Amino acid sequence: MAFEHIAVEKKEHITIVTMNRPEVRNAISPKTSAEMSEAFNAFDEDNEAWICIVTGAGEKAFSAGNDLKAQAGGGGGGGGRPSGPTKGGFGGITSRFDCFKPFIAAVNGLALGGGFEIALSCDIIIAVEEAVFGLPEPRVGLMAGAGGVHKLPRQIPYHAAMDMILTSKQITAQQALQYGIVSQVVKREELMNTAMNVAAEIMKGAPLSIRASKESAVKGIRLPLDEAMAQRYDGVIKMYGSEDMREGPLAFVQKRQPNWKAR
Repeated sequence: MAFEHIAVEKKEHITIVTMNRPEVRNAISPKTSAEMSEAFNAFDEDNEAWICIVTGAGEKAFSAGNDLKAQAGGGGGGGGRPSGPTKGGFGGITSRFDCFKPFIAAVNGLALGGGFEIALSCDIIIAVEEAVFGLPEPRVGLMAGAGGVHKLPRQIPYHAAMDMILTSKQITAQQALQYGIVSQVVKREELMNTAMNVAAEIMKGAPLSIRASKESAVKGIRLPLDEAMAQRYDGVIKMYGSEDMREGPLAFVQKRQPNWKAR
């Protein structure tokens, strides 16, 4: 697939999606959203693609969010949201609630507005020391409607989240680490290697076990604990009937590394 606004690279079982508009701080136009959606659809459908790393081109920004010039030129309120039917919402990911493969955000700079929302939609966030996070949408007459106003209060204390949402306050990578928004803060030259190493650690587990774990966590967090534990999740059922479920104990007994097949 040929893309204009993003770049997609595959390294064995890892797919790297790079927002590739550094001249506009990787802002998300409708076309960018459509291309990202297409890339994430392909990732989700490919049984050999197990983990996705999302990052931005250049050294200034992961993504500055909604392409306001595109919105102003179009005269509508859609911003980075494509006008046609596109799966996944803003950036093809903020409303992608049915993909249980892991997503890692490698935040290489500013993650503002929709860029922050894209990062929040990933399962693990790794950031460079210079990264900055914020939801400045009210300053331009908008709101963080691609999940920011809902996800952030679920991930950090309510009052800290509302301070960011209502005042457009920006926080540093170190502050994000203290809040638990990011899992690691690293030097710029270490960012992608760190993300790849985290992906490698995840891939030591059986792919279907990883997906079952994510599905159970994502769906279960909405429920009271007793109901969450009593639920029958599709991914868990698939895991229990898989070849990998037999391979794991066999590899343990034979004292060798398991050969996962994601089936």
